[in-house]
Amino acid sequence: MAAETPELPEVPEIPPTPSIPRDIPELPAVPGIVKLMPSSFVPPTAVMAPTRHPKAAAYRLLTAAVITGAVAVELHLGSPARVLSVFAIQSNILLTLVLFLSARRARAARQPLPATLTGATMLYALITALVHHAILARTSPAFSITGEPGTHPLWQKAATVILLTAAPIAALLDWLLLTEPDRLHLRQAAPWLLYPLAYLAFSLTRGELLPADAPDRYLHPFLDVSQHGYKHVLANALLLGLAFYALALLLVAVDHTRPNPVRRRTKTGFRLWPPVG
Repeated sequence: MAAETPELPEVPEIPPTPSIPRDIPELPAVPGIVKLMPSSFVPPTAVMAPTRHPKAAAYRLLTAAVITGAVAVELHLGSPARVLSVFAIQSNILLTLVLFLSARRARAARQPLPATLTGATMLYALITALVHHAILARTSPAFSITGEPGTHPLWQKAATVILLTAAPIAALLDWLLLTEPDRLHLRQAAPWLLYPLAYLAFSLTRGELLPADAPDRYLHPFLDVSQHGYKHVLANALLLGLAFYALALLLVAVDHTRPNPVRRRTKTGFRLWPPVG
């Protein structure tokens, strides 16, 4: 007779585990814990206290005012169409605008202008000074922005010294003494030459459109096609372009080797002086 199989006890049915809610309702807030903002919304003043630079702003405003006065003198003494066509006048007008905007930023404790703009402006100011002292000052008759050097000798000489010597020096001192280094890059040097190249095309086109007997057909002697021909003029332009590019590279190299003139706090490691705007 076979043995009987014992009956197994019944196993109670286990209810399914409820899902864990993603948000626990009616959970009281823990006091003292502040919700952090995403990093993209943190204002710059949270890590760097804004600092005004009234002395730098005053220097730039004064320089811009003096350059504006010199440009106004040239426009008053000469033909506005001729004066505004000179590279020195155009570069100084650009320098005036950049100095004015930089002064506003320094006074309002804002970030400085892009280094591409300030570097290009300084390069054009230095080109103005170097071309004048190396080439135009040696020509006979003497180069004049207005084309009439003897009408008001005192006013014209003062305006010439300001625009062709003092303004470039002031721009260089502003860069060396009031800005942070390591802001210029090699990739910026070539685009800076687009404006001198455009001015060359403008000067040659202007000379072709004016009558052959016009006294101010070509504003710069080394670009005078009627006297030297296109072959000689383009060769001069190529040599000048290479010199300008070398000057741009030199500015970039100096920017990466010069000391930092912007003072910084040394008491703590959390508060930094921002660059002069």
